[in-house]
Amino acid sequence: MCAALLVAKTPVEEKLVEMLGPTVEGMGYEIVRLRLMGSGGRDTPLTLQVMAERPDGTMEVDDCAALSTAMSAILDVEDPIDREYELEVSSPGIDRPLTRSQDFAEYAGHRAKVEMTMGVDGRRNFRGDLTGLEGDCAVLTLDDLGPVKLPIHDIADAKLVITDALIAESLKKKRIPDAAQADDVEYEEETPAEDK
Repeated sequence: MCAALLVAKTPVEEKLVEMLGPTVEGMGYEIVRLRLMGSGGRDTPLTLQVMAERPDGTMEVDDCAALSTAMSAILDVEDPIDREYELEVSSPGIDRPLTRSQDFAEYAGHRAKVEMTMGVDGRRNFRGDLTGLEGDCAVLTLDDLGPVKLPIHDIADAKLVITDALIAESLKKKRIPDAAQADDVEYEEETPAEDK
């Protein structure tokens, strides 16, 4: 499906998802995003970043540790990366990336930022309220233009914008442990319609 392009962007990342996916799913988790990041010469270590969660959207520190141990064992045997790297396993966080079709549907009603690989009506960057899916398109309602359909296969990056409503929902679903964690992040305050 086209949304898989957002979970892994490069052929190497796709291979890593295929390699690690069955074990991750067997342990009761889903890979949300996998990135192999780094720059510089071959002497500079890469970072293999894996964001994962349980189907209910939760991810605890112990879950990250268990996944890290299981993935490290596979990576040690398969040795798919031809240079030194560090494995980093985390939850997607409250301002999570939107990488799967289900994310665009599940987080309808929340604000999102979307960057397109190809422009839509001459525009590549969008910020607005996510209203869900229509076919293979994410629908975003922009403050200045109203609804716009964004083909998922042309999305380069998409993520939620932290708002009071997102924090409240995350606390209710226990996606973040307590309100103290929300104090350390920047977010958009919601304003009444007449102030927009």
